Amino acid sequence: MPDTSPNLDLPYLMPAQAQKHVTHNEALERLDALAQLVVEAFGATTPPANPGVGLIWAVTSGATGDWAGKTGKLALRVAGGWIFIAPREGWRAWGREQAQLRIWRGSSWQVLPMEQLGSLGIGTTADAVNRLAVSAEASLFSHDGAGHQMKINKAAAGQTASLLYQTNWSGRAEMGLTGNDDFSVKVSADGSAWTEALRVARATGVAAFPAGLTVAGALPYTRTTLLGPVSQAAGQPTGAVIERGSNANGDYVRWADGTQICSHKVTLGYTAANALLATWAFPAAFAAGSVPTVLTALNPNVWSNMPSGLSRGDGALTPANVSAGSTLIYWWARSGAVALVSGNQVEAYALATGRWF
Repeated sequence: MPDTSPNLDLPYLMPAQAQKHVTHNEALERLDALAQLVVEAFGATTPPANPGVGLIWAVTSGATGDWAGKTGKLALRVAGGWIFIAPREGWRAWGREQAQLRIWRGSSWQVLPMEQLGSLGIGTTADAVNRLAVSAEASLFSHDGAGHQMKINKAAAGQTASLLYQTNWSGRAEMGLTGNDDFSVKVSADGSAWTEALRVARATGVAAFPAGLTVAGALPYTRTTLLGPVSQAAGQPTGAVIERGSNANGDYVRWADGTQICSHKVTLGYTAANALLATWAFPAAFAAGSVPTVLTALNPNVWSNMPSGLSRGDGALTPANVSAGSTLIYWWARSGAVALVSGNQVEAYALATGRWF
């Protein structure tokens, strides 16, 4: 039978041993020290001048005095001297000076290992999915002398790496790489149906707003909405900035502010002995009840079958009966000029300016 116990090296009482109390008391002394082990300091090298009985230090290399050569031992102060105890693998001790719990591993006292933990709950309970769970007013991630990054990694493009924001455990907003490698921001009213508000293409960095975009409550104009049908509601533009069109009655341009300009080359034909006339129906109607401003000018290159001796200056070009939808254009021959006949024609440039709303 061995003389000491296998774990704490407590001395056994031997058969027919004299002064059994000495052996018994030594065992109690060691047991009192090692149960709920507390050391005054880890890494101690110098014995204190007046150590209290029962106090323990964890001795390290370079120790002096009574501790010389006792590297790695526990120095237990007993009445009249020191007992040195070799710690065993897995012993745990609380260090008063360091305010730290350590474990004996190999040949030194080490901080409890935190690597490869199955889960960790801080203020709450972790589970199989949320293996790190924190319940607190805030969580702080700070630098260690320079910058700091939070990294969220996924296995493949089709997986998800994102931040999910919830209300009462129901999703309301999500940002990150969700199902692809484009960065996106999504929102939800119920945690079930999601709307993608923003997507930034991974290859180009171009940002898209699939659900639309407003600035100060209004739709912004872009290259795709600069030209197109203009529209309005209660006097406020709701369509494109500029609308341009043409038909058999000429060309027109409308602006989002309500301005409209129509233009056309109008052929005036014989209507009386001293007049050529044409009705110009505008290619786009002006606002109901409004009267646009009409300007006209003769085309000097078109003066068809006019009487000999008659010049362009022998008449006056005049718009008349202007309405929201059309105007008459007359060329009046001066009194005394050669009389016009059927088949006489002139061509005029006409421009009408007004509002479409």
